[in-house]
Order: sequence, then structure tokens, then C-alpha cells
Amino acid sequence: MASFRLPVHVHCSAQKPSISSPNFDHFKATVSSAFKPFLREIQQLPLRIDVHVSEAVKSTSVKLLDAFVDSVFEFVDQPLLPSQSNFAPVQELKEAVQVTSIQGEIPDDFPEGVYIRNGPNPLFGALKSTRSMFGMSNHIWIEGEGMLHALYFSKGLDGSWTVVYKNRHVETETFKLEKQRNKPSFLPAIEGDSPAILSAYLLNMLRFGEVNKQISNTNVFEHAGKIYSIAENHKPQEVNIITLETLHDWDINGAWNRPFSSHPTKAPGTGELVIMGINATRPFVEVGVISADGKKLLHRADLKFNRCSLCHEIGVTQRYNVFMDHSLSIDLNRLVLGGQLVKYEKEGDARIGVMPRYGEADSIQWFEVKRNCTFHLFNCFEDDDEVVMWGCRALDSVIPGPDQGDNKFDWFSKKFRSVTSTDEGSTEAVSEDQLVFPRPYEWRMNMRTGDIKERNLTGSEFPMDFPIINKACVGVKNKYGYCQVRDCIASSASGMAKYGGLAKLYFEEQNTELSLREKQVEGLIKVEYYMFEENTFGTGAAFVPKEGSAEEDDGWVITFVHNEDANISQALIIEAKKFSGEPVAKITLPFRVPYGFHGAFMPMLLQNEITRIVPSLNPKILTSISHS
Repeated sequence: MASFRLPVHVHCSAQKPSISSPNFDHFKATVSSAFKPFLREIQQLPLRIDVHVSEAVKSTSVKLLDAFVDSVFEFVDQPLLPSQSNFAPVQELKEAVQVTSIQGEIPDDFPEGVYIRNGPNPLFGALKSTRSMFGMSNHIWIEGEGMLHALYFSKGLDGSWTVVYKNRHVETETFKLEKQRNKPSFLPAIEGDSPAILSAYLLNMLRFGEVNKQISNTNVFEHAGKIYSIAENHKPQEVNIITLETLHDWDINGAWNRPFSSHPTKAPGTGELVIMGINATRPFVEVGVISADGKKLLHRADLKFNRCSLCHEIGVTQRYNVFMDHSLSIDLNRLVLGGQLVKYEKEGDARIGVMPRYGEADSIQWFEVKRNCTFHLFNCFEDDDEVVMWGCRALDSVIPGPDQGDNKFDWFSKKFRSVTSTDEGSTEAVSEDQLVFPRPYEWRMNMRTGDIKERNLTGSEFPMDFPIINKACVGVKNKYGYCQVRDCIASSASGMAKYGGLAKLYFEEQNTELSLREKQVEGLIKVEYYMFEENTFGTGAAFVPKEGSAEEDDGWVITFVHNEDANISQALIIEAKKFSGEPVAKITLPFRVPYGFHGAFMPMLLQNEITRIVPSLNPKILTSISHS
């Protein structure tokens, strides 16, 4: 599952797309016919003017538009297959719950803090499609309102651990609006028939001032001691980490008026936060630098892109910002002409831009690279004259999926197969460029000569994505990385990406255990695996460093997993230095945790906060948690 949100945020000053097309003419005729009954109602309204005329007109307009949507659009649930059951949403808990079932032991030197993971959890039970005279429009699989799932680790004076689980929706303004209405209200505006998406854009904007919902379901990050939930299509929301209450949008004191990409990155040494914001209209991509205290926008630059390239993550080194420009794009002109709003052009170009931290568009040094679609980065760093970027590279994109009208399940099932798998009755292996097969990859860009070298870092046995590292190494050279390992068989069978294990990458060690085919490839690095139990899949892994440790991999990887046979969700704590061994602790959760996207661990002292999280707990009578 890719963690990625679509920036369909459009300013009123947007450039108008070309509208000279048969599709748009048909759309105008359809809209005109559909609106005729409501135009007649408007004509019959009494003509009177008073001091409240603007509010009255606004109220009447919204009511008429609501009536139009209710009469013309039918919302229907997008069903899930039995094999997709743990992608289904769960109910929000009214209060946090103490966890008492733990196999193994939480290490004494494990830090107090919060493991928190974000992910989609549709408010009304499922993602929605609409049917109307304009055609179909759908939410795509990465949408759905965000829900935070948090595990709190508090250590008592006697050394015993109290573990508490809590979940809560991220309550954006559009979430609160729909919850108050108690029904789906925003029309899906990403995928579907062109006239349906165009009408959804128009009606959502007229009714709510937004073309799409603020879903905030992708990532969680910290800056200047504050915690934020984020998705690609809006500004971050500050969250109270103890209560999981959503506080407000973060616009850097009014200085930033566009979305953030989902992975802002702290610059090494300064603690400044480097952000990227993408938009469907010019300026398509901007970069910003936020002060270490989070109060000021220190720098802002329009990168002068000529398209809305869906850049999901920005990398940093000690001096540079590093970003990918690939041909997965949002294009309003393409939509008006009857094409897809979001599309990956397989024959399109790809390039990497490297710019000084406070540079402008004319300071970017561009490097043309092999066509690819890369969402997630391990790290970027400087190595003499070279800027090195490590990421998870694929040759195709799971977003948005197949063309309108194609069978989604068949498309995803084929794309998720293993590189070495074959079609039934065929002796030919499926080639990597036909698959959504991300694997660790290296780009080396020589800033002096302009040359670039690129290579696969690992073999083709497993696709890997959602990379993480020890955050102390962001922007400087690191030795280790960790990522989720996709289960190709389970993913292909369900038509949804499932991750059946974790991998530890040794960037400075060569792999000595290669197949005959892979031995022909020089320089593949060592990889160590921890694979989950059968029919168990996980998401949201985070690295937890041991406090005061001098070694980069001295710590743990924590992740949520779900056993689909037993319908049990757990959190696993895996010692990074003994990665393929048994987890030091398996924490069985009292409720199901759906598959989601990115996770993080926030170290903090919780002894004085634990009764705020679970009011029923009395610190005087807390006892050690039971072990199963």
C-alpha cells in the first residue's frame, strides 16, 4: 500500500484549463439540463432586499445545491472482498484501554513514549462512489478520513510497564462538517468519468469551499515539540498526543497557504523543517523552510515546474534539498479533454533536482534519470562531490490504478505479482516494468561533473517499501535502513498491497547469499529479514533508538500487525541488532487495527500523564502488566 494523498486543492485564482472539447460541451449540456428544475425554483423566489440579503442568498443557494445533489447523485458503498477485510474501518473508542496481554517483555531500556500510526478509516463505514447523469465517480483506495492508532508506554517507579491503546479520528474541518450532517456530502472527485469529476469539483467548491475532503490520513510527524497529522491534499493538523484531539491547522502563522507533502524533513544540524507543497494549478510545486522553533517560514521558493508532479517526499542533506520529478501527475486539462485527472505516463521523463537549502528555481541542478515512480526515501547525504539518494523505486504506479472501465481487481492482482511468477500456462516470467514492484535503489549525482550513476541495491526476491532509518542519521551518511516487505502472493490474491515482513538493509555490506541470476549484478547489499507468521501482515513500522546509544542500530523496530486467520491485532517490538530473531515483545491489542500507512515513535515521559489517558487508572494501585 502506498502512502500517498492527492493535492486536489485549487485556489480561486487558478489558471483556467482549455475547455474546447466535445466532452466539456457534453458536460455543459448535461449540467444545463440537470439544473433546469432548480432554475425554475430560483425564478419563483420572492424578490426582496434587506440587510441580511447576502446571508439569505447564501443559505438559499446552499439548500438548493444540496437538494440538487440529493436528487441527482446516489452514494453507494465501495465493497471489500473477504481477503480485504482488515482494510475496513473500525469504530472510534470512547476512551483508552489498558493492554494486559503481552508475550515476552518490554525491555527495561525501552524509552517511555507513544507509538502512533496514521491510516484511512472512512467515516461512514466505507469509501463511496456516486452514480449520476454525469457518470460514475469513485474514491480511490488511498482515500478515507484519517484515524490515529496510539500505544502509550509508561514506566512506573518500580520498573513495571503500563501499556495503553487509544484510537481517534483526525477531525479536520471537512470531517466535522460531514459528521455534523451525519451523511456523506462531498462528492468523490479523483477517479471516474470526466463529467462526473468536473461536476463534483464544481459542486463541492460551491457548497463547501473545498474541492475535496481534508483527509489527513498518511503520516504523523513532530516539530518543535508539537505533533502533526498530515496528508498530501491539505495543511497539517496539530494533534494533542495525550488525548489525540485535533487542535487546528498549521499554516506557520499564516505564512503558508497551500498543502504540505506528506513527508516534511528536518535538516541536519539546524533542526529546520524542509517542506514541499504541490498543487493542481500554478505554482505547481513550492519548497519552504520552517524555523527550528516552528514559528517562522524562513524561505519559500516556486520551483517553476511545468506540471503538477506528485512529489511525495523531499530529502535533505547538510546543504541541499533533494526531490524527484516523475511523470505521475494531476492534469486538469487532461481531465477536461476526457482523460484521467491523475495518471502515470509510462513513457514520461524523470529527473532529480538538487538545490541549496535556501535556493530558488534557477539554482536547481537537474539530473535526468531512468523512468521511474518513487514515493519514499530512506535518506539523502553528501559523499565528496556526490549527492546520494536512497529510495524505493518502481517502474509503474499503484496510483490511481487502471483506466476508467477496466477491472480494478484484475489490474491490481496482476501488478502485485512477483517478478519471478508466471501467468497460468505460460513459461515467461512477468517482467519488472509490468509490475508495481518497488525495491531499494541508489542514485549518485555528481554536483561537479553533472554525471549520475544509478543501481538496484537489492535483488528481486521481495518488493520493499515504506523505508525508515534512525532519525539521528537524516541528511548524513547512514549504515542501516529498514522497510516493509510486500507479500506478492497475498497481495495478488487480494488485489491490495499486503506486507508480510520487515527487512534490515546493511548499506555498507555486500550480499554474499545471492541466486545465480542475482550474482551477475554487482554490489547488491546485505539484507536481513524478519517475516511475520502465516497470513499476518503489518504496516506503520518505526525505529525506536535506545537512549544514549552510540551505535546507529542500537534500538528496536516496532510495528502493528494483524493475523487474518485469528482476527487478532498485535504490536511487535523487534531488536534491531537481532533482527531475524523472535520479537522481544508481542503486545496483543484488545481491538482490531486496520492496515494503514506511516507510523512514528515519540519519546516522552508519561508517568504523570497516564491517568489523563485512562482516567480509571489509579497510580497508587497500578501493578505490573500481566504476561501471557
